[in-house]
Amino acid sequence: MMKVFNKNKLLQDYLSSLDSSTSIGFVPTMGALHKGHMSLIEKAKKENDCIVVSIFVNPTQFDKKEDLTNYPKTLDQDLELLKTIDCIIVFAPNANEIYEGNITSTLFDFDGLEFVMEGEHRKGHFDGVGTIVKRLFEIVKPHKAYFGEKDFQQLQIIKKLVQKYQLPVEIVPCEIYREKDGLAMSSRNVRLTEIQRKEAPFIYKTLTKARKKFEKKSVSEVINWVEKQFEKNEILKLEYFEIADIHTLKPTEFKNDETSYRAFIAVFAGSIRLIDNIALN
Repeated sequence: MMKVFNKNKLLQDYLSSLDSSTSIGFVPTMGALHKGHMSLIEKAKKENDCIVVSIFVNPTQFDKKEDLTNYPKTLDQDLELLKTIDCIIVFAPNANEIYEGNITSTLFDFDGLEFVMEGEHRKGHFDGVGTIVKRLFEIVKPHKAYFGEKDFQQLQIIKKLVQKYQLPVEIVPCEIYREKDGLAMSSRNVRLTEIQRKEAPFIYKTLTKARKKFEKKSVSEVINWVEKQFEKNEILKLEYFEIADIHTLKPTEFKNDETSYRAFIAVFAGSIRLIDNIALN
């Protein structure tokens, strides 16, 4: 049976009443749940006795107010979807409950991971992410927490957060969950117009071709090729395409056989921003 909590203390009281041997798996979400979220929950369910799913649209990680305003908020639908899963606990607080009346970010040092790609294009974004994730970990006290690789930079930053603050939680990365046409599942996809949605799989198609080219071409040749593909596209506008070391996330100019690389992309369809990434080697 599903239990829903809106208050920190009520959730904590319930979790502390469980047997001390109960393993807690945690899936933090911003709601507007889709099959990608459900795949994280299913994985968590296989590995833990008890699952907590948080639904909270975090105001401090949005660099643009209109993006926060337009972010889909579908709590009733989300709860209906989660009812289908046994033994699940939902934590759906409001901002004042989480931030205790002071809705501001803590400033973090993630050893430079926060300044590239998403961090460069969305000022303060990762301070907001670090603030909410640390706060949720303190409230839920999970043994394992599950994050999708679609937000690969965020995943690396959360691993760094856990390491730096010595938080007693294991971070479990989960593969990107895609639509049949390759588009990475995202809550933002519901905002795409019919034409934009039809065109959006172009992002993943371009990434897979870039991966193939990376086998024989230089970094700059691959980047130039991707930029040219988007110059020809009338629906999608490229914000950035980077090839980066998966550990430092620093964009690279030259290949090194001993380094693992990933390609990262951010694209606008009108005002809707879509991100994706792919392992290159």
